[in-house]
Amino acid sequence: MNKLLATLAIATMASILFYSTPMASQLTPNSRTTTRVQITHGPELEMTKYDMAIITWISNNPGGDPEHFGVVHYGTDPSKLDATAKSHIRLNPSHSETIFRVRINALKPRTTYYYTVDSMGENGDHDGVSSPVKDFTTN
Repeated sequence: MNKLLATLAIATMASILFYSTPMASQLTPNSRTTTRVQITHGPELEMTKYDMAIITWISNNPGGDPEHFGVVHYGTDPSKLDATAKSHIRLNPSHSETIFRVRINALKPRTTYYYTVDSMGENGDHDGVSSPVKDFTTN
C-alpha cells in the first residue's frame, strides 16, 4: 500500500511540474486541417504611414500546425509582387476564425503598392487561400 501511495505521489508531482512549466503548458497539438480555407473578411489596409503599412484579414481557421504565418506578397507592379512580409500567429483550435495582421516595413513615401495575402504553417506549406490583388498608397 505504501509503495502504491508513493508511486501516485511521484506521478502527481511529475504531472504538476510538467504542466506548470511555461513551455509545456503552451504546447498546442496540431488540429484537423480545414478542407477549404477561405478569406471571410478583407484583406484590407488597417493603417499606413509614409514607410509602413498593416494589412488585416480574417479566414476560417485553417487548422493543422498551430504555428502559422500571415503572408503578404507585395510590390509596385501588380503583375510582379516579389516582396514578402509575414507575421507569426498561433492558431486557437477552439476558434472557428483566425485574424491575420501583417506589418510591411521599409516602404517608400507617396507610393502605390499592390498586394495579395495568404497563410501558411510553420513548415512552409500554404493553406491554399489567396486574395485578389488589392492596392494602397503610402502617405
